[in-house]
Amino acid sequence: IFSNLTHDHLDYHKTFAEYLRCKKLFFDNLPADAFAITNIDDKNGPVMVQNTAAKVVTFACKTAADHTCRILEESFDGMLLRIDGEEVWTRLIGEHNASNLLAIYTAARVLGAAKDEVLLGLSRLESATGRLETIRGPRGLSVVIDYAHTPDAMKNVLKTLRDIAPEKELICLFGCGGDRDRTKRPEMAAVAGEYADRVVVTSDNSRSERTEDIFEDIKAGFTPATLAKTVFLADRREAIRTAILFARPGATVLLAGKGHETYQILGSQKNHFDEREIVAEVLKTLNEA
Repeated sequence: IFSNLTHDHLDYHKTFAEYLRCKKLFFDNLPADAFAITNIDDKNGPVMVQNTAAKVVTFACKTAADHTCRILEESFDGMLLRIDGEEVWTRLIGEHNASNLLAIYTAARVLGAAKDEVLLGLSRLESATGRLETIRGPRGLSVVIDYAHTPDAMKNVLKTLRDIAPEKELICLFGCGGDRDRTKRPEMAAVAGEYADRVVVTSDNSRSERTEDIFEDIKAGFTPATLAKTVFLADRREAIRTAILFARPGATVLLAGKGHETYQILGSQKNHFDEREIVAEVLKTLNEA
């Protein structure tokens, strides 16, 4: 199944073209009795299957395909989807999750599963820890923890949160990992600056790099206007506290990059760091205020 191709793992593959070539090899080597399922909303979807001997099956949320999906309604609680003409409610949110659910549906149908059984299964799925994980707080605050650590992933998450609450303040907190692809750092800044009302740049897993040096790479992606609405705080715990405490009533605060992780690597030290615990502490402070 091909879902998408985004700016990731380029510290290993070096170029996007090489990354694409490696993924395409999976499809090139499929036998004739196999299925090649591809997302044609992604421009690389048709490319992936152009040389495969397998039977090609397409899916898409934005164009005509063998299997299609549309988002009918969306809130922090979930989405109402129309998949191949049938409506189904899911606890997941976001266009990217709608596409992922459609990929699951397509694969199950290709393998012979009944439509009603597949849709029932989709309705029972719950989001993975650290993937658009929403914690509700006082003053109508919503704190969202997500593993988004690439420009495309962060754009998907921010766009989802903006679509759900278009009139509310949206704050984005993120950092970039050290000893990894440096080229995505300014791109992530550009995305945060475009979609968020306020931005907090902080540390991620800095590893052997100085957090301040990572900040310089990130800063290159801001315009003068977006830089003016951005603060840089190296201490991630303090950054989370600042983002939540200074949020306006009803705001959405995105904590991007750590997701399911319960640690932070600074230098050679791997320290316990669970954002859920920190958020709970800060929200407790707000509740007691």
